[in-house]
Amino acid sequence: MVEMAEKTELIFIPVPSTGHLLVNIEFAKRLINFDRRINTITILQLHSPTSPNAAVFAKSLVASHPQIRLHDLPVLDDPPPLDLFYRAPEAYIVQIIKRTTPLIKEAVSTILESRTNSRVAALVLDFFCNSLIKDVGDELHLPSYIFLTCNARYLSMMKYLPDRHRRVASKLDWSSGDEELEIPGFINPIPAKFLPSGLFKEEAYEAYVDLSPRFGDAKGILVNSVAEIEDYTFGYFSQQREEDYPPVYPVGPILSLEDRASPNEEERDRIVRWLEEQPECSVVFLCFGSRGSVDEVQVKEIAQALEVVGCRFLWSIRTGPVETSDPTGVLPEGFMGRVAGKGLVCGWAPQVEVLEHKAIGGFVSHCGWNSTLESLWFGVPVATWPICNFLHDAYKTNIKNQCLEEIKVGSGLGGKIRPARIGFLLLHRAPRLLD
Repeated sequence: MVEMAEKTELIFIPVPSTGHLLVNIEFAKRLINFDRRINTITILQLHSPTSPNAAVFAKSLVASHPQIRLHDLPVLDDPPPLDLFYRAPEAYIVQIIKRTTPLIKEAVSTILESRTNSRVAALVLDFFCNSLIKDVGDELHLPSYIFLTCNARYLSMMKYLPDRHRRVASKLDWSSGDEELEIPGFINPIPAKFLPSGLFKEEAYEAYVDLSPRFGDAKGILVNSVAEIEDYTFGYFSQQREEDYPPVYPVGPILSLEDRASPNEEERDRIVRWLEEQPECSVVFLCFGSRGSVDEVQVKEIAQALEVVGCRFLWSIRTGPVETSDPTGVLPEGFMGRVAGKGLVCGWAPQVEVLEHKAIGGFVSHCGWNSTLESLWFGVPVATWPICNFLHDAYKTNIKNQCLEEIKVGSGLGGKIRPARIGFLLLHRAPRLLD
């Protein structure tokens, strides 16, 4: 009698963010498709008021994949105050994870005790969850791997921070923003001002200091990028294995392109119908990610620019971490009438479906890594606006250092520009995307 191979299970723990959760699910699908030893992947689903649609998307993505299971955790009774998210989103997410840790440990223990014909082989943790390596993984004797949903340069920065903190045990100072930092894994020095703005804020800086050294506790680090884009950085990490740093693996690009649900089918249909009526490559799409938002002053600047430029546009507006029922309420009076026939304004937008549509000729983006990979995948030119209050504004690092300095593509606005005017200037240049 031939002995049956042991069934292997993995437990994924992503942060409660739509973008992170979708990429984790796609990675789970890829692992199951490519490695027949993996029979089941269980994804622990955490909750946050800043990502109300995450559960809807997750259920849709796993509906046709019975080997991927969602394990829903209870909603926290005492979540961090929402104003912390506005001030320091990194600190907010770290607090969410710490307060949820007892629930996570209990869920993982229950899964381990209930499996009689399979073996839980490892935890796969979002990098914001890396405190769980010791608090859950080590205590339950499970090896832990970190899945980095962004790029390898971000990992380089995180590896650099503990060394920097040992030398200068304080947040970065804007007065030293022009100081050029030698960060291993970057080809060129990078001005401090292009690092995440959270490093200049006490609460967020403390979160980075908490997270960054814990990467070294993992058994391995899986990065949603490819060597063709970040050859130098992955080459640097391949040399670090001799220095007691976990192995780093490029596993990307991992994109969530199919089976994505719409939290609002009526809105989705309205957007698609409008795009169908537009000429090919004639529309600029403005969207700043599932967490990116602009304030009302910036909204008015963008609106003014759209009027002046006169291009066709689809604009997804968010002015805070929680979506509003009427995104047009923050627009200048009479704006919708003045751009009638040329523009459409919405709250949520089906970004993947929009970017692959033939009517889209350009994309004004917050530079999130998912959005960057999606624009590359569909071949849509991007005007980049790394919004500073976005959770991972480290993409400023990627855009400035990688694109402008290393790959030698694109151009910067240059000079000192008031934040409110950036949207206006970007939109003045956006029509060039359509040429």
